[in-house]
Amino acid sequence: MNTTWRYMAASVLFASAAMAAGHASATDIKEIRFGVEASYAPFESKTPAGALQGFDIDVGNAVCAKLKAKCVWVENSFDGLIPALQARKFSAINSDMTITDQRRQAVDFTDPIYTIPNQMIAKKGSGLLPVPASLKGKHVGVLQGTIQETYAKARWAPAGVDVVPYQTQDQIYEDLASGRLDAAFQDAEAASKGFLKRPQGAGFEFAGPAVSDEKLLGAGVGFGVRKNDAALKEALNQALKELKADGTIDRFAAKYFDVKVVLK
Repeated sequence: MNTTWRYMAASVLFASAAMAAGHASATDIKEIRFGVEASYAPFESKTPAGALQGFDIDVGNAVCAKLKAKCVWVENSFDGLIPALQARKFSAINSDMTITDQRRQAVDFTDPIYTIPNQMIAKKGSGLLPVPASLKGKHVGVLQGTIQETYAKARWAPAGVDVVPYQTQDQIYEDLASGRLDAAFQDAEAASKGFLKRPQGAGFEFAGPAVSDEKLLGAGVGFGVRKNDAALKEALNQALKELKADGTIDRFAAKYFDVKVVLK
């Protein structure tokens, strides 16, 4: 019995030490390197001078301030964000990435921060709707690696819709404006601020209602982290919780968003 008790005591001490070590590492974070695809206004884009701006950028900087850590931003194509995270090119993904079961197989996520509707845009009066029958034979642009690409390829492409992936959202808008695309599918806020409210988007509008599909389109946006980085995930979750509680994230949302988003 004494041996059993010594084993149990040692196990408790080991577990306590591990928890303490994990907590210490969470508080010792000195720098957070965020991966971002910077052509998705108003979440992340660049000023004419080349500086990063947007809702996700403000949230990331506020998180770093809460943790008293230095923020470093690493630009990357959206479809390469998860491989780059796994290759340790940065610490976390902060680029309007929706949490889905498919992505969870590769990386972990913080608690959801917000959700936003997904919607198609097309020329005014086009009559296009985000359904296979309406889009058959049409060319629809999507950003590579996004939930919109996954959805469009699964739900529309089999019915004869030409789903065209692009590396940046700006390229999609250029081809839509020039007539090389019939429609574009992205989240509604990016469409509103990044295209419809700009001169380039004159003559275009939301085409049909928002598209919902929790399995493919997910149920919230969070920061992506590596699966073995529990300390960073814990620290990010705590900072986000505090920023929600003190109204900081609500203020950022009011500053940037036209479309109603749901803060988690």
